[in-house]
Amino acid sequence: MTFWDEIAGVYDLAEWTNKKANAETIRQVRELVPQWSSVLDCAAGTGEFSLAAAERAGAVMCTDLSQAMLDKAEAKAGRRGITNISFLVRDMNALPDGDGTYDVVIAANVLHLLPHPEAALGELWRVTVPGGRLILPTYLQGEATPFARLLIGLYQKMGFRYQKRFTLTTYRKFLREQGLPARVTRVPGQVPVGLAVCEKPL
Repeated sequence: MTFWDEIAGVYDLAEWTNKKANAETIRQVRELVPQWSSVLDCAAGTGEFSLAAAERAGAVMCTDLSQAMLDKAEAKAGRRGITNISFLVRDMNALPDGDGTYDVVIAANVLHLLPHPEAALGELWRVTVPGGRLILPTYLQGEATPFARLLIGLYQKMGFRYQKRFTLTTYRKFLREQGLPARVTRVPGQVPVGLAVCEKPL
């Protein structure tokens, strides 16, 4: 089992410690999903962004490398009566979809965990339809409060690892270096979120 399989049962509790930033980010992402659009959510965890997108989208594909996380997401969908959503184990670094498949692609709070996020970004951008949106909320660990840094330290003792310690400035610079036309805003919280929205040219 991976670290993410092992913590699937308590993942939402861990997310609750950053409730203000997470709830506001989910709200803003929901509003960025056009009505009846097709959505791919990668590294979806227990599915909160997928479920929010499903309130507006025509169809949502909720994906993650952890089956245990997806089981939690599917159970939530069932409890909430959400039916326009499907669940698949997928690696965001090697997506099987054709070019320009989805109107909206979401990869939330994962780029800072990847040793080579550039490869994932290439795939996410590839499957986004021209005229569509790539939405990349990412934790700004470099701007975490002292309390949040303490919690992250405890999380690391359980096996959590991250690769990038972004601030708003360095996250904007990183996306610019990848050639993405990103608009990045800051969502405040114990660990703020850099909410990046990339509109793919027609």
